[in-house]
Amino acid sequence: MPDVVFSVDQAMSMRDQKVPGHNRWHPDIPPAVSVKPGTDLRIECRDWTDNQIGNNDSANDVRDVDLTHAHMLSGPIAVEGAEPGDLLVVDILDLGPIPQQQGEGSGQGWGYTGVFAKENGGGFLTDRFPDSYKAVWDFHGQQATSRHIPGVRYTGITHPGLFGTAPSAELLARWNAREQALIDTDPHRVPALALPPLADNALAGTATGEAASRIAAEGARTVPARENGGNHDIKNFTRGSRVFYPVLVPGALLSGGDLHFSQGDGEITFCGAIEMGGFIDLHVDLIKGGMEKYGVTTNPIFMPGNVAPQYTEFISFVGISVDHETDTNHYLDATMAYRNACLNAVDYLMTFGYSGEQAYLLLGSAPIEGRISGVVDIPNACSTLYLPTAIFDFDIRPTAEGPRKADRGQCAVTS
Repeated sequence: MPDVVFSVDQAMSMRDQKVPGHNRWHPDIPPAVSVKPGTDLRIECRDWTDNQIGNNDSANDVRDVDLTHAHMLSGPIAVEGAEPGDLLVVDILDLGPIPQQQGEGSGQGWGYTGVFAKENGGGFLTDRFPDSYKAVWDFHGQQATSRHIPGVRYTGITHPGLFGTAPSAELLARWNAREQALIDTDPHRVPALALPPLADNALAGTATGEAASRIAAEGARTVPARENGGNHDIKNFTRGSRVFYPVLVPGALLSGGDLHFSQGDGEITFCGAIEMGGFIDLHVDLIKGGMEKYGVTTNPIFMPGNVAPQYTEFISFVGISVDHETDTNHYLDATMAYRNACLNAVDYLMTFGYSGEQAYLLLGSAPIEGRISGVVDIPNACSTLYLPTAIFDFDIRPTAEGPRKADRGQCAVTS
């Protein structure tokens, strides 16, 4: 096993660890540890909410989650000799839930999928599902089942939702300026268009005093993907993957967390993966001057690993860029097309007895494949959603006899 360079006591908040992590992006967050290029290392990770969500049958905790704490990141890890303009090469060697533990924290034998309420961030289908819902999943080796979505069992593609290098001061200022400009176009929108810096509940690693206060005031929130990597939520970013991150500050300062047991393409419920605490083993190296050599001016490049469940049969749903409620055409809007594909899948699953909320939670967490299938045939973009048929313990294919409707229970709801 690689050396543990960032350890987490899962019985304690990230704030109370011997070496705390952080929940904002800022170049002045001090490194928690320094490693040499060519090192194998293990990072232990806390649940992204700092374990605000419980293994229970109520979604009140999802409704009431305080997102100012998110995401709890392990690190930063400084890589000796890394300089701006280099590429940091990160290989994912292994990852998973918290080893040999059963307990109250996510990753201790279980994880969860949630739908955020519209006023607390919402999700991809928030106009149809504006309230909070939750499904708890039990882990059985590589597979997951849920008492909240019976009749389903699938193999997850375990992956980190969030990893990245520290931004430079200049890049951080650009992030904050452009995102504030977006917010200013509709400052009262619910959910908000973006999340500006917020000092409330900011965690700045081992920084103290004036430095910690400045980091809290300036630090970028960790919710989106950005040029440094960030919250990509790419399900195929799993064992065997190699990522080439831009180095923007001396030492690169790699941090991450937000581990997922499984997720569908798009993580459509926002808290749509099976969230968990756990561990990740990495190998780090450098390509000196790699950004210029390979034309990497903004975002990372990654090579997916060869580890994935072998589902070969799917039922697929199509969406086009039309708002069907108002019968309004949108020009080549692939996002709207994928939303419609998701809604079509929800409606289909409801004919078998699932509630819309159960179907939504399932599509966020199961290893569905989302594809942009056409963006040239004006005016309609075409997106598709591929749902593996083998994850169900009944036949979901259309037949002349009609759907096998049954009592499928319910997910966790709010009181």
